[in-house]
Amino acid sequence: MTPPSWTEMLHAFGRIGLLSFGGPAAQIALMHETLVERHKWLDEKAYLSALSLCMLLPGPEAMQLATYAGWRLKGVLGGLLAGLLFVIPGAICIAALAALYLNFGQLPLVQAAFLGVKATVIIIVFQALRKLAAKALTGGLQYGLAVLAFAAIFALAVPFPLVVIAAGVIGAVTFTGSSDHDTELASPRARPLFTFICWGGLWSLPFVLVWLLGDAFLLDVATFFSKLAVVTFGGAYAVLAYMTQQVVQDLNWITTPQMIDALGLAETTPGPLILVTEFVAILAGAAKGGLAYGILAGVISLWVTFVPCFLWIFLAGPYVERIDAYPRLSAALKAITAAVVGVILNLSVWFALHVLFGTVSTNVIGPIPVPDFGSLNFAAIGLTALAGWLILRQKMGLIAVLAISAAAAAGIGAFGVG
Repeated sequence: MTPPSWTEMLHAFGRIGLLSFGGPAAQIALMHETLVERHKWLDEKAYLSALSLCMLLPGPEAMQLATYAGWRLKGVLGGLLAGLLFVIPGAICIAALAALYLNFGQLPLVQAAFLGVKATVIIIVFQALRKLAAKALTGGLQYGLAVLAFAAIFALAVPFPLVVIAAGVIGAVTFTGSSDHDTELASPRARPLFTFICWGGLWSLPFVLVWLLGDAFLLDVATFFSKLAVVTFGGAYAVLAYMTQQVVQDLNWITTPQMIDALGLAETTPGPLILVTEFVAILAGAAKGGLAYGILAGVISLWVTFVPCFLWIFLAGPYVERIDAYPRLSAALKAITAAVVGVILNLSVWFALHVLFGTVSTNVIGPIPVPDFGSLNFAAIGLTALAGWLILRQKMGLIAVLAISAAAAAGIGAFGVG
């Protein structure tokens, strides 16, 4: 395959960055449609292997998947381009919404419009899950692992890393072929020590700068969000509860209503949900020293959240290309890929429940999310049906469907229908 040009890379990954609404499940689906189906820059096996790796790493898995794809196609500069294009559109939106929020408070019309976006995302994720399952679930073991992974997270709240590790162990243990492998572990592009020093140094840069400035608050921002970057396994949802407790109760940076608004606005913008860290940092910084100071805090939070993502991918990426040389490791990765189907199904169900119902409780039947059927949002149901008809029956393009759904939701919100 001829490598894509930089112009093609810019267009494709720019499109992904602008349309990456709806959290990791929808973003993974969008990248599959763009990179595997439309452009055929990655084959199915390479895409699923990379996805499985990203699920094992700390940080937002969809952003890291985009970074890996860019690195695979064009090296480090390609990874930088893909990763930055995935983050920057959402980061700009978050900064603008934070500024508006600080001046005008809640933005009900914006949130109403994005109900249509969320409804569309439900259909996008359904379509992607169907395609992913068809490729990843090739036998009884894979189906069983997907079901067990979904049940473990959805019904038992088993920590995400344990589910993935267990699937990998099962895949390795049940492997029955030859274990002979090549002697070379990594691809020629692997330079782990140089990569660690380079990206570790970039990660530490804000600490040096704020230490020289003698700014204790900005140092706290850099420290806290760096810690989140290390413990965020399984994506943003896995760490939101911990983050909320810290920034609201322990650090007293923002209030509970502000945190709820932050999550709502982060869900309505493109890019990874972990961009909520930027919103929180801007609000906390603005309370300390005004909007400009808040923007500076937001930039620091972005830096220490996403620079580690490049570090993980550029360290681990070369080794993914050589996993096939180790049949038992390859079997473990295939098992992890099957479990990832169950994980994405869990994220999809969680997302759909919170879009279609105003209230979802997790203290009725253990950790299982149970919707309050009295809070059923009929507007969301209608918008989901509209999106389903446009995408699945009319085969309309994603941008057009998002625009139609957002406009319809804004109209419904303007008339107070819900």
